[in-house]
Amino acid sequence: MTKKNLCFSPEWEHQSGVLLIWPDRNTDWCSDLLGVLAVYEQIAKEILLHEKLLLVCRNYQELPLFLQKKNKQLCIIEMEFNDTWARDSGPLTVFENGYPVLLNFRFNGWGMRYAACYDNQISSGLFKKNIFLKEVELKNYSDFVLEAGSVENNGAGCLLTTDSCLLSKNRNEPKNKKEIETLLKKVLYLKKIIWLHNGSLAGDDTDGHIDMMARFCGKDTIAYVKCYREDDEHFLSLEKMEKELLNAVDQDGSPFNLIPVPLPDPVFDIDRCRLPASYLNFLILNDAVLVPVYNVSQDKIALDIMVTLFPGRQIVPVYSVPLIRQHGAIHCVSMQFPEGVL
Repeated sequence: MTKKNLCFSPEWEHQSGVLLIWPDRNTDWCSDLLGVLAVYEQIAKEILLHEKLLLVCRNYQELPLFLQKKNKQLCIIEMEFNDTWARDSGPLTVFENGYPVLLNFRFNGWGMRYAACYDNQISSGLFKKNIFLKEVELKNYSDFVLEAGSVENNGAGCLLTTDSCLLSKNRNEPKNKKEIETLLKKVLYLKKIIWLHNGSLAGDDTDGHIDMMARFCGKDTIAYVKCYREDDEHFLSLEKMEKELLNAVDQDGSPFNLIPVPLPDPVFDIDRCRLPASYLNFLILNDAVLVPVYNVSQDKIALDIMVTLFPGRQIVPVYSVPLIRQHGAIHCVSMQFPEGVL
């Protein structure tokens, strides 16, 4: 393992594994469980091709047969949970003095929208199972609410986030923006935080998680959602977000290499309410990137862009309409662990 000093590990560096929480009939996926399980099975198989899979489930015997077979790349933990959004209930990872440290922030169901009593215990519960390498430490920040889907990190000290989420009600009141920024810089070893004031997607229930709208794809490159249709309800907001990104600079004062990714054609639920479909909710793996697709005309354009963003990595499309019906996609249901954790 390459020794690092003090840094917040970026997703594209070498990983030791990925966390998934397996859907069952007791989750919000119950109305389309078969469709959702098909997506999860593809994601799980792709992870196992490239690295370890840490899988949380309620009942081992209800897993697909390929996950019940012995596999040195697979670690299964039975524990209780409310839902399966591992990105927000799982731990973030920083490096301190060359060793990985898992950070256990409080998860309160996206501003107390949903029950989270069990999800809030997932990070600490996994640590108690002794599944991580002995050098790994856990630090608790149970007095601060932070969802990993709300922050993007370039690995060089710069964080990208939205004030609509981190400053929203029912998360960290009465802390103000300055107090939140001070804490994040200290805990995540940051030099700069870029706060986006614009950009949102219809159907989002997270108050504007950044991983649906803009993603670091390297320390100086940001891919972002761009709406090309002036009659779309997102056009003005995303245009303003684009201008913010064009004016943004990194921790050293340098502008970013910005790559627009088209907003897909509208995807609706059964009540004809628009869902927050985005190609930016991809998951980076060792040698691969899993990209959500929605069977719309922009799918191929987005996949071609991903090829240029991640040279040398296999670009794997994952049909994600079953996921977006619950307002998330591939990045939302997963959490990567850097080298040296598993």
